[in-house]
Amino acid sequence: MQRRTQAFGRVAPYRALGIVFVAYLVALAAAIGTGIVFQHQAPLLIVGFADVAATIVIFLWSLLLRNSSMYDPYWSVAPVPIAIYWLTRTGSDGLANPRHLLIFALLCLWAVRLTTNWAIQWHGLRHEDWRYRDIQQQTGVFYWPVSAIGIHLMPTVLVFLGSLALWPTLSDRHQIITLGDAFAALVTFAAIAIETLADRQMRHFRQRANRAEGDTPPGLWSVTRHPNYFGEVLFWWGLYLFVPFTYVGWRWIIIGPIAMVLLFLGLSIPIMERHLLAEHPHYREYQRRVSMFLPLPPRPLPLPAPRPEA
Repeated sequence: MQRRTQAFGRVAPYRALGIVFVAYLVALAAAIGTGIVFQHQAPLLIVGFADVAATIVIFLWSLLLRNSSMYDPYWSVAPVPIAIYWLTRTGSDGLANPRHLLIFALLCLWAVRLTTNWAIQWHGLRHEDWRYRDIQQQTGVFYWPVSAIGIHLMPTVLVFLGSLALWPTLSDRHQIITLGDAFAALVTFAAIAIETLADRQMRHFRQRANRAEGDTPPGLWSVTRHPNYFGEVLFWWGLYLFVPFTYVGWRWIIIGPIAMVLLFLGLSIPIMERHLLAEHPHYREYQRRVSMFLPLPPRPLPLPAPRPEA
């Protein structure tokens, strides 16, 4: 098994991307096949079963390649076929509907941006997220069952919950774009812009030749320690805001954006904070000055203590 892992690790990055592409095509085929098998079930169950089937396929690829980062693009890829399913349902007028076109375009913009960002930072099959390596050290022989549930299935469930807002907004015939839709579009686009700008600013900061330990990252990183996470949470709230207020029976799908808030505030940010504190001693000062999540003006540095008079 170790030899096979090393052999895959020597695959050139562009060929490794080809392997990922094939893996996701197989996952998509599994999802479509599952949807056909369960076509007489309730639409939400069809999507759920198909989503799980695709996740199982990606997990098997992760297991084959001994690399759980095979799952990483799933977060940004899965909502697009889910949206296409709702657009093609009986009762939906598809992309002929201007509201549908607006929502789907924003979703695709988010998906392309996030997937591209993953591809830029991915260095081939040797590369695996440091979080997964930490989990492997902590769980030992139980790593792959933990990976199946915690790294693969749990995020799939969260993305599924976040994508619930696409169900009522893309499977209807409500064509009039309202002020509420304009506000939702503004929030969603702002979220994508925040994530894009935050990633670019951090990339440039890391590439700075004269960067010193303890320097505060510029721009958005000076008003929140995790602008990329803030933008991601804001995106899922933006999708939810597209659900018309007249769709009273659909208010329960607020569990989607709430789940995203709980994920990032309760898990993702604490893990990242512990990691950064361990790697960078000056990070504690950054914590004192800059808001953890919400963009807020930075707190001023404490004044030096006055010298005692001679």
